[in-house]
Amino acid sequence: MGRELTPVNRIVGIETEYGCLVADESAQATSDSWPVRIKNQLFKKLQVGAVDLHYRDYEEPPGNGGFLLNGGRLYVDMGHLEYASPECLTLRDLVAYDLAGDIMVQNAVRSMRAEGKVAFIKNNIDHQTGATFGCHENYLMRRDLQFTPQSLGTLLSFLATRQIFTGAGRVGQTNPLSFEFEEPQRSPVDFQISQRADHIVNDIYQWVQFNRAIINARDEPLADQRKYRRLHLLIGDSNMSPYATALKVGTTSLVLTLLEQGHLPNSVVLQDAVVATRDISRQGTGRGLVKLDDGRTRDVLDIQYEFLAIAKKHFAGMDSETEWVLENWEFTLDALGSDPLLLIGGVDWISKRWLLEMFMEAEKLTWQDPWLQSIDLEYHNIDPEKGLFFSLTPSKRICEWNNSVRLPEAVRVPPENTRAAGRGCAVARFLENPNATYLINWDSISVEGETPLAMPDPFETYLEQVNTFLR
Repeated sequence: MGRELTPVNRIVGIETEYGCLVADESAQATSDSWPVRIKNQLFKKLQVGAVDLHYRDYEEPPGNGGFLLNGGRLYVDMGHLEYASPECLTLRDLVAYDLAGDIMVQNAVRSMRAEGKVAFIKNNIDHQTGATFGCHENYLMRRDLQFTPQSLGTLLSFLATRQIFTGAGRVGQTNPLSFEFEEPQRSPVDFQISQRADHIVNDIYQWVQFNRAIINARDEPLADQRKYRRLHLLIGDSNMSPYATALKVGTTSLVLTLLEQGHLPNSVVLQDAVVATRDISRQGTGRGLVKLDDGRTRDVLDIQYEFLAIAKKHFAGMDSETEWVLENWEFTLDALGSDPLLLIGGVDWISKRWLLEMFMEAEKLTWQDPWLQSIDLEYHNIDPEKGLFFSLTPSKRICEWNNSVRLPEAVRVPPENTRAAGRGCAVARFLENPNATYLINWDSISVEGETPLAMPDPFETYLEQVNTFLR
């Protein structure tokens, strides 16, 4: 049996695919794409990591990316720049290392003096093509946990309804594919809560690109597979608000612990989690009724309150981070029901909708004006000098959290209490020796002529082992 995974004593990580906006024709005409140029700047000039010397698979040739000094990974995936955070054991670390990707990419843009040529966007949709790109969450879970239809259904209900505080919001809608079960849309959707909702077409599935599911079922723990499994979620939006990221990961971690301990609510399974995900998003208010498997209907907010009540019953007083999650989960649900504007700067879809409505009123626009799509994108610009998210003035509670986790040092320093510490140490050593021939994976390190160093336990730092191995 693996180590006990308590609510914030759980290895977590986030993968972010960045959108890219090119400003002028000369920039578009360059031979290398901007994601490739930024990747090269980071590894070759800024030396934030050790570039891959080997094929990882047929789509990841040598030089396509590499592992970073902070223990994470950056690479180009199907034309997108993608950053994977290092393994994190605390909520504060998780949010800080997620933001480190934004800081890193913007540092590269700034070092190339390209601020007027290109912008990187932390969102999930392309309004012009209808394409989507992901924000994937990863949670370490015990291998001996037995999923049941009831527990999976309850987990799906939580994931479908949590978008009322995790959604990034978007203008309009996308119908990615035609499904026989989907009723024709009677009227256009002006604004919806989630960017990913229109692109989720299954509840649980193994393949990612063309059958996106709420939960990706691929069994790839990147750890000792006898002890652990990795829950890989595709449903989440990329959040500009660190407060929203913390709520997203913190509440999900608590619910996973309820699942592992057998304490999930037993009467909230949705009739169809995929349809509910889309319906909740397109209602655009954070309120509304959804159909349950037993034929009843329930308010989305009430379902979240039920998860909160059970979490408080079992976890209240456990530790400071759990208390923060419980307190701010309740504050957010209360504000959603009474005064959503209290959540400006903390819940992205509310913040974005407020900005859009202020702009529409000032410019006398309707929701159908294409200008709004540009405003939508600029909300997600990771450049603090230009991104509309950074123009918001949140309440003290939200502002203090958002400011406390934006740590520039997280670009080059790994978390000190997970496997990322040893990996980051190895990356630093390889950067000191440009002639080294190495191979880095999430769970191992190899150098030419030596037996690979296995790193199967993500809770172990492996600092001593790495230093001995690379002596």
